[in-house]
Amino acid sequence: MRAILAGFTAIWSVTAIGYLISRYGLLGSDATTVLARLAFYIATPALLFTTLSTTRPTEVFTGAFAAYLLSTAVVALGYLAVAGLWWRHPAGDVAVGTLGASYVNAANLGIPVAAYVLGDVSAVAPILLFQVLVAAPAAIAVLDVSAGDRRPSPGRLLSLPTRNPIMIASAAGLTVAVAGVRPPMELLRPFELLGAAAVPLALLALGMSLPGARPLAAGPQAGQRATAVALKVVGQPVAAYLIGRHALDLTGSALVTAVVTAALPTAQNVFIFASQYQRAPRLARDTIVLSTVATAVTLPLIAAWLG
Repeated sequence: MRAILAGFTAIWSVTAIGYLISRYGLLGSDATTVLARLAFYIATPALLFTTLSTTRPTEVFTGAFAAYLLSTAVVALGYLAVAGLWWRHPAGDVAVGTLGASYVNAANLGIPVAAYVLGDVSAVAPILLFQVLVAAPAAIAVLDVSAGDRRPSPGRLLSLPTRNPIMIASAAGLTVAVAGVRPPMELLRPFELLGAAAVPLALLALGMSLPGARPLAAGPQAGQRATAVALKVVGQPVAAYLIGRHALDLTGSALVTAVVTAALPTAQNVFIFASQYQRAPRLARDTIVLSTVATAVTLPLIAAWLG
């Protein structure tokens, strides 16, 4: 309980600083865009490279991770069906909403929760790998394509990995890990220093976008917001429980791990992606804010109920 509260305290403290920076205009009118781009192009790739390059490729993918993965697929497909097929919103907006409904905060909140609630930090390692190597690249590809004014050529689609810093950093880190090479500390230290700024930059950029924001206000994206938040806060953990308990026959700590990891709120990276491509940044911001506030209550309840 204390670790969860400490994690949320850190998140909201830095976000509040970002709010104050924007509220009083300390960094100018373009500061939010600049910080978001800095996080996207520099800090986040550095963090991903150091994380993946030091991760064992033989990481065990447990039943708990399988339950989390299947619950992610369920809520992602659910949001796609509602927003894409029924409401027929633009592909970029649907990609952001899908991430909001299923892309969990596995790094700066998931790691302390795994350490102090689940007792095993490795529980979030396969989640980070999945989100970095599958979920984020897939969504970014859609965002990249939808940002263009014309239908992209096959060459443009094939060149996406070479033009996206997150994909490049992920591929490089995984290659180093698979090769069994342990980079020397002298090489990793600059990446570690830059990567350490990724979460603060994301939180500052998020906080700087909040002045004047009303996450519960009605608007053209109110339905998307409500759907994404409901799927993230309620749908994903419920799906993880049903799949883990009744389909995979998980019990004890394995079931707790599956449900708690699925119950994590939306990651700040979703706002970075949306801001970078100027696709539904308000939807991303509101989903992050509302899901984070809601899971401050639901996470302890879930841990207490199952634990």
